[in-house]
Amino acid sequence: MLLNLNKQQVEKKLLQKINLDDIEPSSRKYPAIILESEREAGDQVLHINNMSKTVDGEVLFSNLNLNVTKGDKIALLCKNDLATTALYEILNGISEPDSGDFHFGQTITTGYLPNENESFFTDNLNLMDWLRQYSPNKDEVYVRGFLGKMLFSGEEIFKMANVLSGGEKVRCMLSRMMLRGGNFLMLDEPTNHLDLESIQAFNNALIDFPGLLFSHVMIIISHKQLLLVLLN
Repeated sequence: MLLNLNKQQVEKKLLQKINLDDIEPSSRKYPAIILESEREAGDQVLHINNMSKTVDGEVLFSNLNLNVTKGDKIALLCKNDLATTALYEILNGISEPDSGDFHFGQTITTGYLPNENESFFTDNLNLMDWLRQYSPNKDEVYVRGFLGKMLFSGEEIFKMANVLSGGEKVRCMLSRMMLRGGNFLMLDEPTNHLDLESIQAFNNALIDFPGLLFSHVMIIISHKQLLLVLLN
């Protein structure tokens, strides 16, 4: 039998089945992901003109044209993950396009969360020194505060950055992005390696973010990942 229920009716029925006495408080901690822009973005954000990129003989994209203006939140959907990663790397000066060009608006400061971050963790640095190199304020208390937001506390801040787990590395990269205070964020499969609590905290931070989002969201239906809601 098929039931035609609206969202509110479904939620009501689910809530009726919940016994609050049976719910145990979670011992898991949520990172404090706070994305703030140091300056407000102007109307002109990003213009891409006839951009093309080929890697190892494979055309990733060609004649790409895009104009991003203030207030846009854009999700990139692509069958080939290499194409979106290549675009992000071009926009962040890591590689060059085969043809075409792009430019950011004069008021734009970027933040980038790459899909692959191994190259950021090759130096033999502890977490404090690793994050300090990206911080405009080198004060230990200031840097320690950003590590604490990502659940690194006490002696953990002296853990070597090159032995971190995948999830710990993503949290460090989030700290790095938070320090930058960009008003235009580029996120390449941002939930990779994150646990449920971190994904929920990240999702809430993106919803509250006052700037602009340019994201390739990997939608995976599982018990560990949530769909990031980027469009209001």
